[in-house]
Amino acid sequence: MNEKNIIAFWGYPHPKIIEKYKRSYPQAQWIDVDIDYNFAQQDILPESYCAIMKNIINGVFHYKDKLITIIAPIGKDKCDSGWFAAELLKDMGFPVVISSFEEKTYKRDIKISTSNLPLRQKVELITKNIYNPQTLEIKQCKAKFGFWGVPPNDLSILELFPNETHVYGWTRCVEAMTPADIELEMHIDKNVPTVFYSQSFCSKAQLAKYLADKYNGLYIDIDDCATNSTKAKIEAFLRLR
Repeated sequence: MNEKNIIAFWGYPHPKIIEKYKRSYPQAQWIDVDIDYNFAQQDILPESYCAIMKNIINGVFHYKDKLITIIAPIGKDKCDSGWFAAELLKDMGFPVVISSFEEKTYKRDIKISTSNLPLRQKVELITKNIYNPQTLEIKQCKAKFGFWGVPPNDLSILELFPNETHVYGWTRCVEAMTPADIELEMHIDKNVPTVFYSQSFCSKAQLAKYLADKYNGLYIDIDDCATNSTKAKIEAFLRLR
């Protein structure tokens, strides 16, 4: 019989829930199922649907026999799709702990988003800090470009950007420990040329398109993996701006 040793989560679970399960299961392995691990596809969600939500369902089913629990953010800190996923997983018999992290009092200094680390490393470090916070000495940099949005399903697009790229949007909110802070999510340094990214079929496309128009940025949406055309648009924007 397989030992249950995995805590799966998506989004940014409430820190109090994270700490509770870290104390109760100190040896557990934490798996962020937002990420595409190339697990087998489950025929549960519509074919035309958010790739991140597909990752969540695929990941949960992959670890089904080893799950201690699933910690499922459902509020403004995630999206309605997270709420729906939590409900259907409960209905299918999975152990699900509901989380809503909408307070604006849990603040962490914004240092990674504005650092000189490679953009992909910035984003991966911010998401890892959700369940395994690290204290690092990081050099800051003046922004040449900006990347607004959630961590993309295709993280390779982040490698197109120079190190002097600041992180905005929901990812910056995660670093600040306020994933439901709409004011911070909409904050942009006006003179920084910014790519506004949305996962296809995501409601945050509303914000991304609006802010791109407002600040003369580049709006892109990607379903699964970025096409050569999309990468060329990003590279041209960075080169010309």
